[in-house]
Amino acid sequence: MMTTKYGGVDRAHDNSVGIKVIFAVLHGCVVTICLWLAFGGIVWPDPIRAKVLATAAVLYWLRHMITLFVLLQRKVALSEGLGLTAFIAIFEIGFLLLGAGVISGKATPFGVWDGVGLALLGIGSFLNTASELQRRRWKKRPASKGRCYTGGLFGYAMHINYFGDSILFTGWAILAASIWAFSIPALMTYLFIFYHIPPLDAYLADRYGDEFRVYAKKTAKFVPFLY
Repeated sequence: MMTTKYGGVDRAHDNSVGIKVIFAVLHGCVVTICLWLAFGGIVWPDPIRAKVLATAAVLYWLRHMITLFVLLQRKVALSEGLGLTAFIAIFEIGFLLLGAGVISGKATPFGVWDGVGLALLGIGSFLNTASELQRRRWKKRPASKGRCYTGGLFGYAMHINYFGDSILFTGWAILAASIWAFSIPALMTYLFIFYHIPPLDAYLADRYGDEFRVYAKKTAKFVPFLY
């Protein structure tokens, strides 16, 4: 029997509804803290940027709900949900505090780079969620059963969804207006390439065999047309 555990993640199909609800509520609590920090009357050096970053946290939570309850079909362990909640709290609250001027002590005027940050936030969100929705729509077809999805946005990179997240968090870091914020997209990109992707590729190779190996040979792994 083929193992379903790769890289510490159980990829067996399972709704895990209870764990997902706990994860959703905990993430909601983090977003509530962000909203309180931004709109609760606290005087920050840069209150407008704090509100923008709190809004970004709300939008990310909404997208996370789509991922949890529509797209994610594998088993989710409680430890995974708790660990990711802690990580989410670090970057969502951390980005907001940095953007609010806790370290700099001053407001950073909005400019061209913030426009770039917003664009990256939107593009990254689209790449991640749209690619997953395309795959889900294809998977629901009877003819797709037991086959590896290689179309849509996944035709440009095998892990275009992860690449989308790297772009998203780079944009979010730009909006935080602090060099310290870039540690998050840098860490996430490192983890995607060296920790998450290798065991996922092993799982896909075991599950789909030659079909996946042919796909992997002709398709960029992470960055379309480059890597």
